[in-house]
Amino acid sequence: MLLRKAAPVLALTLTAVLFAPTAAAPASAAPATTKASAVPATAEAAASDDGLRALANANPVIVVGGLSGFAAAYEPLAARLRADGYRVWIYELPNLGLGDIVASAGALRGFVGQVRSATGAAKIDVVAHSEGGLVSRYYIKNLGGGDAVGRYVSLGTPQYGTYVANIVTFLGLGSCAGIVACQQMTIGSSFLAALNAGDDTPGQVRWTTVRTWQDELVRPVDNATLADGATNVLIQSRCPLRVVGHLGLVLDGTTYTVIRQALRDATINPNCFAL
Repeated sequence: MLLRKAAPVLALTLTAVLFAPTAAAPASAAPATTKASAVPATAEAAASDDGLRALANANPVIVVGGLSGFAAAYEPLAARLRADGYRVWIYELPNLGLGDIVASAGALRGFVGQVRSATGAAKIDVVAHSEGGLVSRYYIKNLGGGDAVGRYVSLGTPQYGTYVANIVTFLGLGSCAGIVACQQMTIGSSFLAALNAGDDTPGQVRWTTVRTWQDELVRPVDNATLADGATNVLIQSRCPLRVVGHLGLVLDGTTYTVIRQALRDATINPNCFAL
């Protein structure tokens, strides 16, 4: 009886934190709030002259947030990219990603169009966290994004779903407590079945996925990988003592070395001691 009474509380707590970086919410994730921000001295110092800084003609980079991911939570990652010379925008999912992933992908298409228009760039690169990777993938695969995206880098994205999204149902609150995006990220959902039908990595996009053994929200961890020629990076395959959680993928220095290598089409060789 006690367990059954506690179940709704546990479920709501899980829902509140599912894929959610904690940060103060800005009013919006407009390009102006991220493109011209000053680079902190610490981030500037971290950008070493190792041949992996952005080229003069580098694509603009859009950092796509995850479920309940406020734009401000991705500012440290954006600052690292700016310090490396990239033009960076942060895309906060509509309604913080609680709604339909298909609708979020449609909104991303409009956002990409704005960035391309503002910069004159033919293509942009995407660095996407958690649900943001599914939103970006749907845009590329089904909404014409393959012509607008040069590189796709996902961080802890449940490409084939996660058992964590099924826990709310297990605890007796129905299907993900009515959160549509959570329902779509359950293993075996109709959304994922359609998204993963056929080629995982269509078009000329260069696909990279990054995952970590300590990801507490994407289970099984290997569900964060893609087939059909993607570069799938497990942080601990090179750095077995590196501890990185789901949210930590956005802040972790070793993970960032993978991101910057992927954006330069370099051989992936994580720096296990990066801060």
